[in-house]
Amino acid sequence: MPEPTHADLAGGRWREMSLCEQLGNIGSEISRASIARGAGNQVRMLKAVDRALELFDLTLADPKLAGRRREICRAREVVCDFYYGDNDYASDEESLDRYFRFFAIAARALRK
Repeated sequence: MPEPTHADLAGGRWREMSLCEQLGNIGSEISRASIARGAGNQVRMLKAVDRALELFDLTLADPKLAGRRREICRAREVVCDFYYGDNDYASDEESLDRYFRFFAIAARALRK
């Protein structure tokens, strides 16, 4: 199994974050993927998507979020469909950014 990109988070720090913080961080990777895609950098785009999927997996493994796994799995599925699939959900970069941005905003507001 490859070494996790986010080894410090995989070591337990991720579970200390709220769901909003976790999804906001996933959104940061999705944003990086969108920027790379717009620049025509397929390698950077795929690396950012891989990091986002790793963070999704850490979120799904978080025991405090057991009741939210369905929503988290669906968000992961939509991201995979957009970047790797046939885009059956008719997503675009703007809709993905909008979905995750609200979590980042909420996480920031809760920290104050």
